[in-house]
Amino acid sequence: MKTIQKTAIALAASGLFATAAFAQTAPAAAPEAPEVSPITANVTVTNDYRYRGITQTNYQPAIQGGFDYAHESGLYIGNWNSTINWVANATSNGVQAPIEMDFYGGFKKELIAEGFASDFGVLQYYYNTTGGNYNNALVNPNTTEIYAAQNFTFGPVTGFVKVNYALTNIFGAPNSSGSFYPDLTANYDTGIWGVSLNGHVGYQYIAGQPNTPTGWSATPNNISYTDWKLGATKDFGGGLSLSAAYVSTNANPVWWNTYTKGGTSAGRPGAVVSLTKTF
Repeated sequence: MKTIQKTAIALAASGLFATAAFAQTAPAAAPEAPEVSPITANVTVTNDYRYRGITQTNYQPAIQGGFDYAHESGLYIGNWNSTINWVANATSNGVQAPIEMDFYGGFKKELIAEGFASDFGVLQYYYNTTGGNYNNALVNPNTTEIYAAQNFTFGPVTGFVKVNYALTNIFGAPNSSGSFYPDLTANYDTGIWGVSLNGHVGYQYIAGQPNTPTGWSATPNNISYTDWKLGATKDFGGGLSLSAAYVSTNANPVWWNTYTKGGTSAGRPGAVVSLTKTF
């Protein structure tokens, strides 16, 4: 009887030690990756807010930021904001709009293949203008556009082709509904120090071609233009990145002007440096 008990105890003990040994040598289960939040936010400081090659801040610094909500279905909405001064400068008669607020929503999904997301949406530029009146060259700057884009990925090269179409007057230009902006943006990941190279070219067609206002110097009536950009972005990790680019246009300097004392072309060549934090 005692022999049987000893044998049973020995077997139980050996099983216990074997279990303990296995627990010590087996790799720990990998922790589950945290769920990716559908909401992201961003904050940027820049030496000059350029949009489609045109300075929105008279070559002065700007503070920018916004948020995005993306649903797994592909639907998304977002808001983005920036300090500006071009509205007040362009009217020169008391109209103030220190902030640009953009509201957008759409659908983005990889419909063709992985790395090739198609994007369709609507974008509202809103300027909370106060005081004064518009002049004969500028109407209410609030603008509504629809857009379609095709993103692409070819190894280290990513980017998109996109077309924006204005359903309203565009940025205060009279009779300009139907204006459009096609553009191509490409980025090349060098694989070195988190640096990517950036390139962009776009063409802003302005419908309705406003006549040159009385009192302005003679100029060709065409105010459509091409803009381009070459630059680089450094990814520091943790959502922090620094970008620097050379930006230029062939915009008509009489229409696209800073409208300040001694004002110059709002699309002249220049360097744009931005620091962005994404959360």
